[in-house]
Amino acid sequence: MHALRNVVAVVACASILAACASNDSYQAAALQASDGGDQKAAVSLAKKEVERFSDKCSSTNRLECGTLALAYGALASYQILDRDRAGGEGSFIQAKGALSVTDPAIRASATGMVYRDVSEAFWKAGDQERAIAVFKEGRAAGGDEYLFMSSAARAAGQQPTRKPSTD
Repeated sequence: MHALRNVVAVVACASILAACASNDSYQAAALQASDGGDQKAAVSLAKKEVERFSDKCSSTNRLECGTLALAYGALASYQILDRDRAGGEGSFIQAKGALSVTDPAIRASATGMVYRDVSEAFWKAGDQERAIAVFKEGRAAGGDEYLFMSSAARAAGQQPTRKPSTD
């Protein structure tokens, strides 16, 4: 049963990532802009990505809530890297809201991705204290192993806890 749950979670995460990387996605262009150092363009494109999914997530329609959470998390990251901490924190709060209504089958994975990305943005922006706090908050929120790929996790000497197999 445990193995089946892991497979379902991986498939769900792959679907979220595929949605973010689709040809009509602003997220791929935002990532490219950010990697090129143009955080303002990345923020602008990420806002368009948020707009694409903002009306597709609610307590009655959870289908795109994980994708919306990832879009808000990416927006927060770009804002933080652009030195707009207030905007980044605001987008992070919106990401948490979307996570709260995300399908439980994918919530841990989406949580791990959002918190890892925001933590890493704070780390790169030079605020290691906030990065570690976001990492710890992500652990408490139930983020999966992806969260542990952050610089803050390595700095804190944290490793994911392995649950014993029930197979």
